[in-house]
Amino acid sequence: MSGHSKWHSIKHKKAAADAKRGKMFTKYIRELTIAARIGGGDAEANPRLRRALDGARSVNMPMDNIKKAIQRGTGELEGVNYEEISYEGYGPGGVAILVESLTDNRNRTVSDVRHVFSKYNGNLGEQGCVSWMFARKGVISVPADAISEEDLLEIALENGAEDMKKEGGNYEISSAVADFDRVHAALKAKNIPVESAEIAMVPSTTIKLTGKLAEQMIRLMDKLEELDDVQNVWANFDIAEEELEKIQQNG
Repeated sequence: MSGHSKWHSIKHKKAAADAKRGKMFTKYIRELTIAARIGGGDAEANPRLRRALDGARSVNMPMDNIKKAIQRGTGELEGVNYEEISYEGYGPGGVAILVESLTDNRNRTVSDVRHVFSKYNGNLGEQGCVSWMFARKGVISVPADAISEEDLLEIALENGAEDMKKEGGNYEISSAVADFDRVHAALKAKNIPVESAEIAMVPSTTIKLTGKLAEQMIRLMDKLEELDDVQNVWANFDIAEEELEKIQQNG
């Protein structure tokens, strides 16, 4: 899960700054709206909406904003009609990249995504060119100093998790999407701190990057994430922890 894990680590550290810029609010407002439109406004009966609510609360989104986003989705309030579109391509070193967007203007979005790929050493590809390399999984990150590996693994497996790995200072628990909520709820019930919990596209294989290619890859990912219409960016790169820290320090 290196591609997911490394980029997730960067995103987590940037979360506060992103929230201040309003990027995270925009992301969760769109996700709340489409989740409510597809599955209804009852979070208890709509797992996607429930996860969107957790995310919105994690960035301290005001309840009024949350309520209005859901009401736009259910049709109680007039709002923008977003559609989900994915884009696929390649980054430096042949890394596979999957971009998920929610947009009200597909022409604008594809133009913006293509521009970033071209400007930052990537290539936008055809639909299906890399998506086969990824599987949708539930991924939960728990601080490694919060609980012993043995105890955490036991709780995770008893509640449907498929695997657990040590990534940096965290344990990453992976599960089928259908079992994600059960694993997450079990951790909460045991008062185990969760650093992040999301439905992610996890790569089956990874490509090791170093030096200039690693720097270019991080820059490309960063610029794609900055696009207003982009919700998530997934990739199958692997960069050593020490090199990743150096890239982050150099900005």
